[in-house]
Amino acid sequence: MAWRNERSLYKRKNDATGGELISSCAPDAPFTVYDQKSWWSDSWDPLSFGKSYDFSKPFFEQFADLLRKVPLLAVANFNSVNSEYCNFADGNKNCYLNFASGFSENVSYSNKVQACKDSSDLSMGEKNELCYECVSCFECYKTRYSFNCRNCVDSYFLYNCRNCSNCFGCVNLTNKSYYIFNVPYSKEEYEKKIKEFNLASRKNINEINERVKQEAYLRAIHRYANVIGSTNSTGDNIRNSKNCQTCFDIYKAVEDSKFLYNALELKQSYDGIGQYQNELAYECMDNNVGNTMVAAITVYDSTNIFYSINCHGSNNLFGCVGMRSKNYCILNKQYSKEEYEALIPKIIEQINSTPYIDKKGRVYKYGEFFPIELSPYAYNETIAQEYFPFSKNQTEERGYRWRESDGKNYVVTKEGDSLPDTISETSDSVLKEIIGCVHKAQCNEQCTMAFRITPQELDFYRRLDIPLPILCPNCRHYQRLKQRNPLKLWHRKCMCAGAMSEKDIFKNTAQHFHGAEPCPNEFETSYSPDRQEIVYCEQCYQAEVA
Repeated sequence: MAWRNERSLYKRKNDATGGELISSCAPDAPFTVYDQKSWWSDSWDPLSFGKSYDFSKPFFEQFADLLRKVPLLAVANFNSVNSEYCNFADGNKNCYLNFASGFSENVSYSNKVQACKDSSDLSMGEKNELCYECVSCFECYKTRYSFNCRNCVDSYFLYNCRNCSNCFGCVNLTNKSYYIFNVPYSKEEYEKKIKEFNLASRKNINEINERVKQEAYLRAIHRYANVIGSTNSTGDNIRNSKNCQTCFDIYKAVEDSKFLYNALELKQSYDGIGQYQNELAYECMDNNVGNTMVAAITVYDSTNIFYSINCHGSNNLFGCVGMRSKNYCILNKQYSKEEYEALIPKIIEQINSTPYIDKKGRVYKYGEFFPIELSPYAYNETIAQEYFPFSKNQTEERGYRWRESDGKNYVVTKEGDSLPDTISETSDSVLKEIIGCVHKAQCNEQCTMAFRITPQELDFYRRLDIPLPILCPNCRHYQRLKQRNPLKLWHRKCMCAGAMSEKDIFKNTAQHFHGAEPCPNEFETSYSPDRQEIVYCEQCYQAEVA
């Protein structure tokens, strides 16, 4: 994760043209950076940077030197229209500050979303429209402030609901309409209550959000893990897969794999992030359509790739950067098939006998991922900070780099907590304001300290009658991340105690297989034992919710 910078963008020199570009590499980072058009052109040759392997130096030391010289892509943003401020993106139109997302239109401030439209502030979702502040929601329409929902319409503050419409503050509902806090209402009563909640007010929204947490979310039962249509698998958010151990966000057809995050259509792979249609991938990140990869980053349509970065349509590479349609190369130098196959065993032996040792004494032999200290990015620029957040001192104690803010001299013209309570009270003059984030960079969330409202954004808030945000986009992103469980498992027992849950918080509505006795089932779950949620095993959960 410390090699993947999704959200930290900078203006820096385009080393191909001398102009300016938007890049994930900081302006003072010692790397060569090209815009997309230049990088994909034939105006430069990756082989021109090739060098012979030096058996007197550690491999990672030689690779780091190559990485600093070969041009890197400024951002990974393909086939997009009017969506310049996006990274790891494909096929977007009129999108702004979207990351790891694709094929969406008029979507802003979102992460890991696909095929969404006219929405903002989403994390993990697909085929949503007119949605706002939703996490892990799919195929929803006009749904707001909701988490882990599917096919819901015109609803607010839902958790784990399916095929619901016109519902508010509900949990674990399926195929329901006109419910408030899991209580049914007539259409007329429902609409009257919704008006009374006055959801145009930021103050009311904050109060309702806390009420939903205490009265609905924490008093409801929670499935030990979202493992759907999958066999012999542990982790969370796993669908239609088998034999997956300690895996998270597995979308479909992953088999015989372990320690994966964000993958689909994968076989026999281990230790990976962002994998698609790969087989025999080990210690890899952001790769697709390939076989047999070890420690590869952003490698597409390739086979037999080892310790390589940003390579495409290639085969049989070792320690290469930026290669396209190449075969049998080591450190970007071309070899014959016979020369390549003779050298590789010798290099692997040398990596083990002369390993790279980082500043903290960690030893990197063959099979280890790239050392963090060689990453083009500081730790707090990357998604590592999102999932494993450290303070500056903690980061530096581990020997990782920390990047201080550029110290932009923002002149805040309006503090976030002084913004109008409703969008109806907001005039167009807000577009000229530099708004101070209420966190004031006193958090550990890559706070930008200040932000602006764009015309497209203001139109969206007015369309849905949503108050202006008072946090910067990064801090809002971190608040959504906090709703998701960590990428970690604990061994626990089911909290169903018979007729009630433990501590008598939830009263069961159905007869369970264990009768009046406590449930004997145990499981691996991403809910830690010190959390407040009531966690049930699959059998007890299905008895109550299905």
